[in-house]
Amino acid sequence: MIELSPRGPEADQLRVREFYLGRQPILDRNQSLFAYELLFRNAPVGPARISNELTATAAVIAHASQLGMERTVGDALGFVNVDAEVLMTDIFSFLPRERLVLEVSEHTPVTPALISRMAELHAQGFRFALDEVQGTAPGLHRLLPLVDYVKLDVQKVDLSSLMKLAPRFRESRKTLIAQKVESREEFKNCLDLGFDYFQGYYFAKPVIMSGKKLSPSQLAVMELMTLVTSEADNMEVERAIKRDVSLALNLLRLVNTPAVGLRHRVDSLSQAVMILGRRQLQRWLQIMLYAEPSKRGHSMTPLLMLATTRGRLLELLAGKLRPAHRQSSEIAFTVGIMSLMDTLFGLPMADILAQIPVSAEVTRALLEREGFFGDLLKLAECIERIEDLDHQILPTLRDLAVSTDDLLELEMAAFEWSDNVVRYAL
Repeated sequence: MIELSPRGPEADQLRVREFYLGRQPILDRNQSLFAYELLFRNAPVGPARISNELTATAAVIAHASQLGMERTVGDALGFVNVDAEVLMTDIFSFLPRERLVLEVSEHTPVTPALISRMAELHAQGFRFALDEVQGTAPGLHRLLPLVDYVKLDVQKVDLSSLMKLAPRFRESRKTLIAQKVESREEFKNCLDLGFDYFQGYYFAKPVIMSGKKLSPSQLAVMELMTLVTSEADNMEVERAIKRDVSLALNLLRLVNTPAVGLRHRVDSLSQAVMILGRRQLQRWLQIMLYAEPSKRGHSMTPLLMLATTRGRLLELLAGKLRPAHRQSSEIAFTVGIMSLMDTLFGLPMADILAQIPVSAEVTRALLEREGFFGDLLKLAECIERIEDLDHQILPTLRDLAVSTDDLLELEMAAFEWSDNVVRYAL
């Protein structure tokens, strides 16, 4: 068995901390979370010298496992890319097999040793996904019996080919995952073809509808947010909350989540308003805007998860970079969570900002991705789209003076916080 890392004090020994981590959601047919694909990119900084991307991936998987997979993926599964070299390592002896799906490319050279190793891991309870499938690889028929999931990249496989491949794999009782789904039309096509799961950011793309108006519940939250940010007294804020029963119940539920960190249960609205304070109350109202559609039967959970993760990551980054300015952290959270409101409401961001009183620097960040908060938002978006935008991460990190170590720790904290919020918010 190949060792995970080289023996001895060689100069090229793996530095497992020198990497970026991306987490992309995989959703079911109802657009609820099923899994995350964990994407790792070696960061070309400092003394790290890692020979290839997948060796770096092996080291990162080991490190993520030591940190706790629940911090990385919550209650979901984690999909990770591996190659033949990684499969032959001893890394799998301490990985949580019930939480991981190992992705192997269709183009991996199929050898007796590879088949034997996959069969061994399969017998141990590991599951496999076949990635980058185009249906043309000569060894495909030998890999399929060991594979549970088949992933088809809709940007590389045209619709006519998908129409031929999907039934073929379904007949083999494989679970189908559509990858790189970037539009609602692509999602609908794959849904019609019988795909089981969907990976891509189609759910975060705003669909602007002319003349669209906010729902009564959204309007109630927006009006309350305006009261909270104004000089209205606590009694007036409390009365406004009580006028909407569902709003009051949802607020109490959110206030009592572990993510808030209160030691004692809050049972009354007056307590909630008094204990939280204006800034924290504004935060939970922003979160409720994303949680509310899910309660009406619309599957907006992934948007809630993405918005809360962005908000928390930006807040933590701002706190790290400007520790003496607490207000910067609060503004950063607002920028992160508001950055997806055009998708949530189906309205242009400029129209939304005309209805919500925000500062000029928040407006610049949301409309132009400019200024300190704009840079933080760009960094978060690059991490989410790590496959396409990883070349932009390092320059942004340098501009912000953030190390890869710090970024990883803050990401993990943001993932964990967001998963806690979503679990209790719905």
